[in-house]
Amino acid sequence: MRTDIDPDELGHGDFYKILTSVVVPRPIAWVSTRSAAGVDNLAPHSFFTVSCVQPPMVQFTSVGRKDSLRNVLETGEFVVCLAAESMFERVNATGTNFPAEVSEFAEVGLTPEPSATVAPPRVAQSPVALECRLEHALELGDSTVVIGRVSHAAIDSDVFETDSRGNSLPAIERLRPLSRLGRNEWATIGAVLDITRIPYDQWPGHFRRED
Repeated sequence: MRTDIDPDELGHGDFYKILTSVVVPRPIAWVSTRSAAGVDNLAPHSFFTVSCVQPPMVQFTSVGRKDSLRNVLETGEFVVCLAAESMFERVNATGTNFPAEVSEFAEVGLTPEPSATVAPPRVAQSPVALECRLEHALELGDSTVVIGRVSHAAIDSDVFETDSRGNSLPAIERLRPLSRLGRNEWATIGAVLDITRIPYDQWPGHFRRED
């Protein structure tokens, strides 16, 4: 038995709560921007993903016209920092609706670190920073999808790990990223499952539909 829900009948606000409860977990873009007046802003956005591989692009969605969006549209630059588990309370605090002239870096006790290719600073306490230049800003209803081309990546050396194939890549256990769930719930990485994809010529054929 299922519960059927019509978004139009339920209403925008209530269906938003349904969406964010079932589209989980969601990675967090901790977005750093700088206003045209020179004020640094930092805010978490949990509608975030990779947009393109070549050239490398990432995207976040601003629901409404928030400081992050306004600054990106004014300057064309932003930085996505990784929201690490150790920064849980501070990541949450940067979601406070501070006035535009107030910098979240100072308010929550974070250290701004100069970026290599853009004006907005990186979060020094974050292990990963993706410096981006605005590629597209796509308006969809009450939201704007911000797509940025990654111009530089700065990653702490101690999060890298060499795998069995000799590849040196950031390890999830060392990054310890946060993610958003529904309501006021957040998640850490929990158990990590490791499995390779099955080539068709090795398909075992033992999966069956469960009635």
